[in-house]
Amino acid sequence: PAATVLPVLVMACDRSTVRRCLDKLLRYRPSAQRFPIIVSQDCGHAETARVIASYGDAVAHIRQPDLSDIPVPAEHRKFQGYYKIARHYRWALGQVFRTFRYRAAIVVEDDLEVAPDFFEYFQAAFPLLLADRSLWCVSAWNDNGKEQMVDVGQAELLYRTDFFPGLGWLLLAELWDELEPKWPRAFWDDWMRQPEQRRDRSCIRPEVSRTMTFGRKGVSHGQFFDQYLKFIKLNDRFVPFTQLDLSYLKKEEYERSFLPKVYAAPEVRVEELQGNRRRELGAVRLQYSGRDSFKAFAKALGLMDDLKSGVPRAGYRGIVSFVYRGRRVYLAPPSDWTGYDPSWS
Repeated sequence: PAATVLPVLVMACDRSTVRRCLDKLLRYRPSAQRFPIIVSQDCGHAETARVIASYGDAVAHIRQPDLSDIPVPAEHRKFQGYYKIARHYRWALGQVFRTFRYRAAIVVEDDLEVAPDFFEYFQAAFPLLLADRSLWCVSAWNDNGKEQMVDVGQAELLYRTDFFPGLGWLLLAELWDELEPKWPRAFWDDWMRQPEQRRDRSCIRPEVSRTMTFGRKGVSHGQFFDQYLKFIKLNDRFVPFTQLDLSYLKKEEYERSFLPKVYAAPEVRVEELQGNRRRELGAVRLQYSGRDSFKAFAKALGLMDDLKSGVPRAGYRGIVSFVYRGRRVYLAPPSDWTGYDPSWS
């Protein structure tokens, strides 16, 4: 797998600031042969096309040929942008896997800036994706990765998560074989989070994000950006992931080590956390009993509190790991957890 070519597919439209994304990718890329950069442009925006063209042979520039409006139900007229994004993804991933016939691909959007060890991270995690069929993606993103909620001293720490994070993610050609025939007309990322697509598979995600977004302007009109996204900590310390043993992330090993660690952590009340009490305990656990208590705790502690098909952001078996006032906290369901309830959303 060390010799496998992992192209980076950059999804672009009408942001001439794609330069910021491409400059960092090119600065940190260890090899042009191993990590070719393909910019797929939708929208036909001339200024953005000029910026992409200015990179010459350093990047491949492909253009989505169908720029027509998409007929949508009247109540979805304001969501036309999401339909166009789904169409673009389908076309661009088709190019990468069908026309160029790559084995895998790293997908980023034009408003992402990458960390110095972005390529190192994906190169190291790729063999895990090949070996463990219970994984379906590797993501560079921690949904709760605000600076005060992560341990920057443990930048090498990785997790399994049942939530599809996106925002810089690696997938195999086989996954595209599975998803392409049923690809949705809109809202592709939430569609990926449905049980029918996820099929109990997980992604790898980092403690400290390897991407950050600078795109406030977009189809979602800055929803979440001012509240969460602009505070995400981008890792700035190079971790030599390819020299580390990542086998702890394989499902059996992970559950053998992570779950006992979570449920051995002493349980505290949210008031004790907020009051910074019982510091002597080290890592602690806060237990929620249902959707409402999960959302109340998440809100009180500054976590993202939305659920998609019942799965909390960054959660694994319902457990969300984060740092609060300098200590590790596991927001967790009871230990006899039996699975996600899709009605929690």
